[in-house]
Amino acid sequence: MFEYELQRIRTAELIREAERHRLSREALRGRRVARRAARESEGEGRDHGHDRHRSRRAPRTA
Repeated sequence: MFEYELQRIRTAELIREAERHRLSREALRGRRVARRAARESEGEGRDHGHDRHRSRRAPRTA
């Protein structure tokens, strides 16, 4: 009987952990959607300025 109770406790813990994980993914997805909507409303488009550093040349080595 004791092992059965331990199994039920562990199952309940796993269910709660899965729910927390799902909620955190939902929150992250919501933040991404909000950022995307804000960016689109500003008309920023796809240019994020991330490739500015790529245009620099690497220093020459001897």
